[in-house]
Amino acid sequence: MDSQNIEARNGNDNVVFVGKKGVMSYVLAVVTQFNNGESSVVVKARGRAISRAVDVAEIVRQRFVQGVEPSDITIATEELQGDEGPIKVSAIEITLSR
Repeated sequence: MDSQNIEARNGNDNVVFVGKKGVMSYVLAVVTQFNNGESSVVVKARGRAISRAVDVAEIVRQRFVQGVEPSDITIATEELQGDEGPIKVSAIEITLSR
């Protein structure tokens, strides 16, 4: 999937964007979504936060919510405007489903 498709799905309520906070902050957000009745939650990250997003998905799957499996993993390259022109940044989407 290319970056345009990733950006088009940003309006979903069941999306958790992983950034610079601690891993458990994002784990709590994902678990809260599942406890509110969502059947799937998308964990998204870019750049250096990709490894944190993988950690979030694994912690949720192994410790907190039973029966959750990754149903889709999408990797892409997004082009952002930097100070010196366009910069390519890796992105990931991990869809966790019951």
